[in-house]
Order: sequence, then C-alpha cells, then structure tokens
Amino acid sequence: MDDDLRSLREWRAEIPEPGQEWIIPQRRRLLTRIRGRGRTLGRRLLMVGALGAAAALAVITLRPEPPAPNPANTPPVVQLDSNVVLAHAAEVAGRRKSAQVPLPTQWHYTKTLDKQPNSDTVRTREGWMRYDGKQSAYLGRARLGQEEGKLIIRDVPPDPGDDDLSPQQYDAKLRELPTNPRKLLAKVTADRHWIDYPNEEGVPKSAGPDADRAYGVIMLYLSRYGSMPPRLEASLFRALALIPGVHIEQGVSDAAGRSGLGIWREGNGDTAYRRYDILDRATYRYLGTRTVWLRDEFLLGEDEPTVRKGTVWSTALLSSVIVDRPGQRG
Repeated sequence: MDDDLRSLREWRAEIPEPGQEWIIPQRRRLLTRIRGRGRTLGRRLLMVGALGAAAALAVITLRPEPPAPNPANTPPVVQLDSNVVLAHAAEVAGRRKSAQVPLPTQWHYTKTLDKQPNSDTVRTREGWMRYDGKQSAYLGRARLGQEEGKLIIRDVPPDPGDDDLSPQQYDAKLRELPTNPRKLLAKVTADRHWIDYPNEEGVPKSAGPDADRAYGVIMLYLSRYGSMPPRLEASLFRALALIPGVHIEQGVSDAAGRSGLGIWREGNGDTAYRRYDILDRATYRYLGTRTVWLRDEFLLGEDEPTVRKGTVWSTALLSSVIVDRPGQRG
C-alpha cells in the first residue's frame, strides 16, 4: 500500500475510472486513497459520537502553534498542538460504548459526497457491502445506462492481488492490534499486507517510507470504526501521535461544508498537494478528506497546468451504519 488507502469495494462496480485530466504524475499517492472509481472514500467513513464541542475545543487549544502559511483560495485555519489534540481524542474514544460485531450476512451501508476539482457539482453516492465481502449493492444511475434508483446487487469475486479487505477482514485485523501504542505502531509498520499489496498490472512496486505507510494505515483504521473496541481506538490516536511530522489544523472543511480538524503529515518529498483527513472537532469521528494543491501541476508535455495552485478536491461521509439487508439505510 504505497501511500495510503484505497476505498471500499461497494463503489467499485458503480464509479468509472477518473478521466485522464486527473491522472497526474503522482497518481498513485493521491488516487489510491481517494479513488474516483468504485473505491472512493469507502475506507474513510464516519459515524457521529458524543461530547460537547465547547469542552473539546477548550482542551485542544491549550497550546496553539503559530499558524502555517496557507495555499491560495483556502479559508484561514489555526494550527493546533497535535500531541494535545490526539491525547484528548484518545480520552474521548476510550469513553465510547462498545459496539457489537456485525454478523457476516449483515451489510455495511455508506453515503458519501464527492466534490471533484474544478467542479461545482457535489456527487452523492450510496452503497452497501455485505460484511463478509461476498456481495456489494448500489443504486443504478441513468448516466451509466442503468435504471435510475434501482438497487443492483453484485457478487464480489476474490482479487488476490488487491490490498482491499472485506469489512469482516478489517474488523479481524483491527482486533489483532495491541493496545500499547508503541507496540501497535510497530505492528502496523511491519504488517506485510500493506507492504506487499496491491499487485497492480503496470504499476511499479514500491512500499514507501515506514512513517508514511504507518500514518496511512492508522488513518484507514480510524475511518473504519463501526465495531472497533474503544480502548483500541484510543490506542490508534496515541500511536498516531508517535509518528513524526503529523500536523493538525482547525477549520478544515469537507465536501458537506462541515468544519473540523484537518490532520496531515509532512513528508520529505516535493509534494504538489496537501491531503487532510478531517475529524469532527468534538467527537473525533472521521468526516472526510480535503486535498489542496500547493502549486500548479502539469502533465508531461503540457504547457498549461492540469491542476492549478489552490484547487480543492473534497469528500465527506454522511452515513456509515450496519444494516440487515441491501437497500436499507438504518
């Protein structure tokens, strides 16, 4: 998993590959985690917990850092002390009620928004994935030659070269993690699944730096919190604080316009964009993503930029619940 995450298979059959106008040189880093095709955002989705916003903000703003320069055309944000924020997030997560483990025949329903770069259209997507990963379901779309709104159920064949997992497999992987933050970080970093996969035809194999991979995997797990034990979720936040280069900014918005805490990691490369994972500022549940281009991005041989500095691509998770059958929204 070179750099983060791909999304749930329930979108895979519905959404086409992004057009060439978005296949930029760093496609693997950006699109594997927020792919424009069927796996968009699914691995990074939310529910809403509890705790008042005023109390949470009172804690996380105890030690603000000087604001960092912002890309053009983005709202002002306030950089927070990541250690303070993540420590409080761990406390909040540790107080959550435990959720029951879903049955293999139940379904994971998600509803997401996707606002593509240079577009005013916000696309809504709904999908269902059977918990054992054997089937997916979505609503047909006329633009894809399907009956609008018709529930379409498809079998999901095994893909041994993919790094995506069924909801049930994610749950099992999560429960194997230790609750000691340092041991958890070590296990995540050394997990061969995220090093060896995916095996995609025509894509050179590269495992990526350990810190990048660990950050991506932890954020992936935090986005899949439906049946996560509270102590384990708390440990994920504490392990995230051990990764160097993690920053948190207040006032980062998702595709639904919800303002939250934007988490990003400062890498060593010359990155053309900054990608935020957004958490609710009171509950620390996952809200969505926001990717901001920090400079113009060119395709090879092009004189005009394909993506201009300040361009934004955002997503949002509106619902993520376990239901008994496809078509049910909880």
